[in-house]
Amino acid sequence: MALSITQLKKGILFQMDGVPYRVVDYNQKVMGRGGSIVNVRIKSVLDGKVLDKTFKGNETIDSAEVTNHAAQYLYGDGDTFHFMNPDTFEQFEVQAEMVGDNAGYMKEGDEVQLQSFENRIINVELPKNVPLQVTYTENVVKGDTTSNVQKDATLETGITIKVPSFIKQGDIISVDTATGAYRERIKN
Repeated sequence: MALSITQLKKGILFQMDGVPYRVVDYNQKVMGRGGSIVNVRIKSVLDGKVLDKTFKGNETIDSAEVTNHAAQYLYGDGDTFHFMNPDTFEQFEVQAEMVGDNAGYMKEGDEVQLQSFENRIINVELPKNVPLQVTYTENVVKGDTTSNVQKDATLETGITIKVPSFIKQGDIISVDTATGAYRERIKN
């Protein structure tokens, strides 16, 4: 399916020279007499390289035929992460480089989306927010309870994020997987 350059909004997947790209940033300039120029920053879904590209006028681009399928995260063993299709019980291996920073937001048994391009897994997509337990954080100093004080908290997956001072060890919190930011405490 062909896309017009004005459809290249942020997050859209398309392919160029047989490589799938995701639009990271989009800027359109309308020129006189109906012409327009679209400047996009794109990221290769295969190797993560970021490019700046300009498209003019009525150029068209091929959409990337990327398929999503649910998978359950089983375990990681350093270089490889193992997933399973919950319907067929088929197991997949994904290289650690592809999982990248997402590893800090996954725990065994979590549901994720695996994206494939031409029968090759190209991305592990996490839910927007994930619940994670705080395994270590300093206790708040008495009298230092203003709501904007932040402190470090280590989560069950091993990552450390900033949390409000009222969060205690053992609390379960919601974390934004796009930014790594604390969202809220989840009531047990």
